[in-house]
Amino acid sequence: MRVMSLRDPKRADYPARMPDDRSLRPRASQWRAALLIGLACASCSSGPEPQSASPPPVSTSIGPSSIVSGASDSVGAVPGSENALYRYRFRQIEPPSDRFTYQDRELSFYFRPSPDAIHFQIENRQDRPVVIEWERSTITDVWGKADPVAHGSTRWTDRFSAQAPTTITGLQRFGDYVFPMSYLVDPAGSDEQLHRPIFPEDASAPQYTDKEVEVTLVMRIEGQQRPYGFRFRASSVIPR
Repeated sequence: MRVMSLRDPKRADYPARMPDDRSLRPRASQWRAALLIGLACASCSSGPEPQSASPPPVSTSIGPSSIVSGASDSVGAVPGSENALYRYRFRQIEPPSDRFTYQDRELSFYFRPSPDAIHFQIENRQDRPVVIEWERSTITDVWGKADPVAHGSTRWTDRFSAQAPTTITGLQRFGDYVFPMSYLVDPAGSDEQLHRPIFPEDASAPQYTDKEVEVTLVMRIEGQQRPYGFRFRASSVIPR
């Protein structure tokens, strides 16, 4: 029987030479480096996820916010306040007219839309009286809300009172302006006519581009009530 040497090369499961401890040191240092890198990555991944920036709040308010007193009828080429941020150009789209006019056998109308109110002049073309029925006349604002009209003599205290009609005698003219009754603002005890404008001239003005307002004036002619409807559009809103 043959005795196998400890270094018998026939033993495949036994190394021919034991590795030197010094040969293990570089490998151990590599393991330590890999372990440190792994721990660093784990700490990075366990941190809080980055948060995306919150979107800016969306404004849900619509409509004009400034307050005006009465309604100034500008005689300039472009209606509006002198110090306004924006200016408007209007069109009469019903009945269509480049000159903001309309007439029939009985009456002649001339309109001048402005940011504050819709100004108008009516001429009685016949030699007998006609009456403006304020209580039956309406205005629909740019947001589609129909409202009774307020005019030059309407005050905050008149909101729930009947408005007296206005008579235009034969062959005479009458001028006034209208805006929505609900736009009136409490003047805190004074007799001033405070109200919101139909078309604001502040930073909110651009949202009113192509917005429309409709006015229906009910006239009583020889005992018969006759509605006259007009529609106007803010065709452009331009920074000053």
